[in-house]
Amino acid sequence: MIIVMEENASEPQIRTVTERLIELGFDIHRSTGERYTILGAVGSRPADERDFELMEGVHEVIRVSAPYKLASRAFHPEGTRIKIRDVEIGGDNVVVMAGPCTVESKEQVETVAAEVSKLGVKVLRGGAFKPRTSPYSFQGLGEPGLKLLREAADRNGMLTISEIMESSQIPMFLKYVDILQVGARNMQNFNLLRDLAKLAKPILLKRGPAATIEETLLSAEYLMAGGNHQVIICERGIKTFETYTRNTLDISAIPVIKKLSHLPVVADPSHGTGRRDKVPPMARAAVAAGADGLLIEVHNCPEKALCDGAQSLLPEQFSRLMGQLRMIAPAIERTVD
Repeated sequence: MIIVMEENASEPQIRTVTERLIELGFDIHRSTGERYTILGAVGSRPADERDFELMEGVHEVIRVSAPYKLASRAFHPEGTRIKIRDVEIGGDNVVVMAGPCTVESKEQVETVAAEVSKLGVKVLRGGAFKPRTSPYSFQGLGEPGLKLLREAADRNGMLTISEIMESSQIPMFLKYVDILQVGARNMQNFNLLRDLAKLAKPILLKRGPAATIEETLLSAEYLMAGGNHQVIICERGIKTFETYTRNTLDISAIPVIKKLSHLPVVADPSHGTGRRDKVPPMARAAVAAGADGLLIEVHNCPEKALCDGAQSLLPEQFSRLMGQLRMIAPAIERTVD
């Protein structure tokens, strides 16, 4: 149930409604928009919305039929903007997060960080722990890789994003990482989501390869119900019967999620296609479809990459793409730094 307070509702009126909801056994999540204060009441106990419609200061009571409540756009009609230092995700600017799939060495991550930074990228991506299908594949450098990522980002005035694999890694990630990424394989690792919900850190949640949009938003709901409302949804491709590309990047999911939810949506055309030549057109399409950001893999020597070199752009290819994105974004009243 969503309770929208009057534009001029006083704090005592809001507190009275909140206390009544708590008495009835609801968990309350408050959202303050540009005009209205919205109270999201989450619980299984039935309640008559007419009782709240008659309370002083209440503008409207909305019964949310979707199984996800806090992730629903009804809870936050304006759309969520996540601010991390000088980077805002979900605003007018399309945020590009770029870097190597895997941190391989100091020289590699420093080289890529310098290349993408000079093109305006403010978030450096890089994996230190890699969930690989084969146990014999490179699994990442671990904590030393996170440290190299942090040092390269700091040297270039950037934020960091990296994938966390399990709850025991949280203290380590808090030392080095600004945005914690939950990979597609862990989208429904509910124990991990519950632990991440306790953090005051942005979480980028990747859609699972066989997950519906509703299932993705319900995973976001786990994070929000636990107290963390800094959630970013990532469309990274789903499994279909098509085998030409690594996955099928569901561009249509971007406007669908943005209609259903207030959370920012980014796209990962690198994992979505698995082919370097398909990354730029799908990145352009994602921006045109309304994506709030992009997650793109860039490598200075992809033919020697330890992981996913075939889907990594060369710095010169990434430079051309950034120029193209800067031409596309104004057509939909957005910008790309």
